[in-house]
Formats: sequence, structure tokens, C-alpha cells
Amino acid sequence: MRKIIIAIDGFSSTGKSTIAKELAKSLEYIYVDTGAMYRAVALFALRNEFISSKSFEREKLLAQLENIKLEFVYNKNLGFAEMYLNGENVEKEIRGMEVSQYVSRIAEIPQVRKKLVEQQQQMGKEKGVVMDGRDIGTVVFPEAELKLFMTASAEIRAQRRFEELQTKGEKVSFEEVLENVQKRDELDSNRKDSPLRKASDAIEIDNSNLNRKAQFEKILKLAQDSISA
Repeated sequence: MRKIIIAIDGFSSTGKSTIAKELAKSLEYIYVDTGAMYRAVALFALRNEFISSKSFEREKLLAQLENIKLEFVYNKNLGFAEMYLNGENVEKEIRGMEVSQYVSRIAEIPQVRKKLVEQQQQMGKEKGVVMDGRDIGTVVFPEAELKLFMTASAEIRAQRRFEELQTKGEKVSFEEVLENVQKRDELDSNRKDSPLRKASDAIEIDNSNLNRKAQFEKILKLAQDSISA
């Protein structure tokens, strides 16, 4: 059976990572969460005080790019790979609201995107990969055999994210989360370098009213059809 590349793009908090993990596990493919890579760089910038609500010292971050080592390490207990930044497991830390506030600003920097896109393309060289992000089907793998574009209303996405953060013990309001979702949408869609957009040959999945099981079954069927095509 041939192996393909499955590119999953879309807005924040549409469940891209969740569906990509499930799909990769079912197909026995490698899963790559490109958003985690940008989040890890954002965490690096925060830790080194290169970015804050008041300032962003881009040149200092760019000077340190070569010292940022990113890798995915498979966790047998979880069934998927976790993000490591310079040898440290940062999977939990990169998912918080603080990192979420700055990740879009990090992702719009051309030099950062160039570095990470090169790594992502290398990861998918042998195919058999499910990769999710913002520009996988348009920039990273424009020739991917299956492209999906995930969307849902901002309010529904914010509610999902709010509930997720609450279960992790973060003290945030729904209004704060909604504002963050809307701001990220604007930044991702309007950045000059590789803006978020649906590839012309991508299949749109609006999961505003789809439960997780129905969505997975629909996408798995699309993947199986593409593999056997």
C-alpha cells in the first residue's frame, strides 16, 4: 500500500492536532504538529525576554535561531510524539495561554518560517506523514495527496479552547480566549509571509456541528480513498 502526505491546515482551535494524531495512529503514519514547533520558538523568546506585551526584540531572537533545537520524541504511554526544546520536554508549557498570545507574532517572521519549513519538509521526505499547521498544503507540501482545511465559528472554537484550559487549571475568562482566537485569526490570515489560506484543492471540514467520532470517520474515509487512489 502506497504512503501519502496528509496536510491539515485551518484556524486555531479547530481540533487539527487532535484529528491528526488520531489519523496518524489509525494509519500507522508519523504525526508532525508544526504548531508545536512555532510554540516552542515562542516559549524560547519568552524565557529569554525577547518578547512581551510591550516589546519584541526580533533581532535578538534571530541571532539565537541556530541555538534553538527542536525535536519530536515519541511517548509510548501517550501514543504520540511530544515537543522537545533544546532537550527539554515542553509539551505542557507550550499549550498555555501565555505562549498562545505570542505564537502568531513569532510565526510571521520570515526567517523563523524558513528554518521550520525546511525541517518540516525533511520530516515528510519519505511520506507516510500527517502534518497539521497553517501553511502545510500551500507552502510546506503543495503537492500533498490529501489536503484538508479545518474551520468552525470563532465562538465555538473559543468555547472549546476555554474548556480545555479550564481542565488544565488555567484561570482565564471566555472573553479573553475569544479575543485571543480572533486576534490569531487576523494575524495568521493577514501576515505577509505564508498567510493562512485554503489551498485550491483542499477539502474544507467545518466541524462547528460535528462530533469527534463523526469527524474522524469522515476524514479517515477521505484518507483511505486517497491512499488507494
